[in-house]
Amino acid sequence: MYAPTGVRTSTDYPIPDTMKAWVLGDPGELLLRDKPVPVPKKAEVLVRIDAVAICATDLEIIYHGPPALILGGMPHNKNFTPGHEYMGTVVALGPGVDEYRIGQRVTVEIHAGCGQCKRCREGMYTACHNYGLNYGDVDKGHRANGFTTDGGFCEYQVNNINTLVAIPDAMSDEEATLVVTAGTAMYGLAELGGLVAGESVVVTGPGPIGLLGVAVAKALGAHPVILTGTRDNRLQIGRELGADHVINVRRDDAVAAVRRLNGGKGVDYVLECSGAPNAVNEAVRMVNRGGKVCLAAFPHEEAPVDVAEIVRNNIYVYGIRGEGKSATHRAEAFMSQKRFDATKIHTHTFPLDDLPTAIRYAKDRVEDAIKVVVKARGVSAAHKVAAE
Repeated sequence: MYAPTGVRTSTDYPIPDTMKAWVLGDPGELLLRDKPVPVPKKAEVLVRIDAVAICATDLEIIYHGPPALILGGMPHNKNFTPGHEYMGTVVALGPGVDEYRIGQRVTVEIHAGCGQCKRCREGMYTACHNYGLNYGDVDKGHRANGFTTDGGFCEYQVNNINTLVAIPDAMSDEEATLVVTAGTAMYGLAELGGLVAGESVVVTGPGPIGLLGVAVAKALGAHPVILTGTRDNRLQIGRELGADHVINVRRDDAVAAVRRLNGGKGVDYVLECSGAPNAVNEAVRMVNRGGKVCLAAFPHEEAPVDVAEIVRNNIYVYGIRGEGKSATHRAEAFMSQKRFDATKIHTHTFPLDDLPTAIRYAKDRVEDAIKVVVKARGVSAAHKVAAE
């Protein structure tokens, strides 16, 4: 039975020596295998994974590879387990850990920086200079679960204590997997300088980050909040999460509509979550002079950018990676206080054993899936649950 030297466990949470884990084979191929249960080191805990949400970046990694970086290259056929938006229960404590207790429910951030490079010392651990230098026997301290180390499509995973966010018992497993998504939106707005109540915001793209971007912006006091997209049903969810106006870009010119809805002028901020090829140019034309644009998504190909428009109008453009600067803690606080209902974007739940089907639902948007969650327990095999 699992009993590593220096690791504290509890008989209340027995841990096996091996676990079921999905590993990435060829592009698009996931294989269910047995793996040793990992052992937490100093400043780490072992988390029993209870639920994992599927992110669009998981799909990029599974089918294409980047931004995962395993052993210096592509992640395929390296016994690598993807998945990063997970939550669970602390079941073992690494040497010296007393910040968390066994049995505590947590959700997790993706990134734990090395703590020693320039960016980590500045608090920018999602831009760690030692990114990717920690798989196998290499140990630079950095972890990005599901990107540069094994992720959450399995039964147990180790996490640095800096990545843990305690959650209340009243928060469901499914909702807890969405804290990282809300944290990404929160980080984006923070990097723009922090949103001041009454300032105007456009969110482009009603995917998971965009929809929770609407919720976070509204909770911070933005007005008006305008959401743009191509699907009316998702725009309606945006309304339910706080959007004052929605624009279907298939029917209306987005830039003209934004200016019309904001009294004829541009907005203060744009949170770009669509990744459309012309998204940057549209975003810079939506903001007023001196306005700010945050890019939280990216197109698959290089996109032309109207630099002159940016320079002439003193527009600030920021790119964000992940959910940095402890934004997940602030997002969790909003969710615990019921400032918005993140579960509105959760549409389907599958058992972990049926991960390939869950991936298909997320990738192909079957039944207009938005956020698909897989659970290691509590969902019977071959049983799909649609969110109410």
